[in-house]
Amino acid sequence: MKLDEYKRLAAEQEDWAPGWESIDSVFDNLYPNQSPAHYGTLLHSRAIFGGDEYLDGYSIYDSPKGFKHLVTYGMTELYTNEEAFAGEWSRWGYEMTIKLKEQTNDECMWAIDMLSNLARYTFTQNRFFKPLQFIAGNGSSLHIGTDSNITALLVVNDTEAEGINTVHGKVEFMQLVGITQRELELLMENRKKADVLIEEMKKDNPFLITDMKRTDSYL
Repeated sequence: MKLDEYKRLAAEQEDWAPGWESIDSVFDNLYPNQSPAHYGTLLHSRAIFGGDEYLDGYSIYDSPKGFKHLVTYGMTELYTNEEAFAGEWSRWGYEMTIKLKEQTNDECMWAIDMLSNLARYTFTQNRFFKPLQFIAGNGSSLHIGTDSNITALLVVNDTEAEGINTVHGKVEFMQLVGITQRELELLMENRKKADVLIEEMKKDNPFLITDMKRTDSYL
């Protein structure tokens, strides 16, 4: 797309959100004919209006493979912005995803809060996430208020949602995978074990679904 066409489309459609549409297109291909559960953040709570919410929304898809697939909206450029047109990367260059072994959307709300906090960290601390990076917690369950051995996260490229080129630049999908405290401690001792951990997990969990009831460690 040329800049002139971009400007024309932006002028014709006041609410045009090409970045948002690009994210939707990836998940529409993964989950054809499915309308996801979408949770938008309140306008007055968004950082652009002085709030502390750095994401515009989240969608939850039901995978036929037996998990909930969550994706964020807001780590990348969602709306028209001529300064962002034809960039190498769209804002931070990725949206976050997580796959949860849960039965209902309500059971996924803790993960939405977590994604919100991670987005806030990135925007306020200017620190973005990369594949094979681990995110340590405080040693307790990722799902606050519950008892779980899953206390930290490992970042990987989403096992299904492939990166795309958009009018604002490249967009990848960074999947967050829950790991145990033991796995975290071993990764902290030797970061190179991240590849081994992923390889072992994929043997019986090829889509790297986060199961908060998991007790065994793969390292």
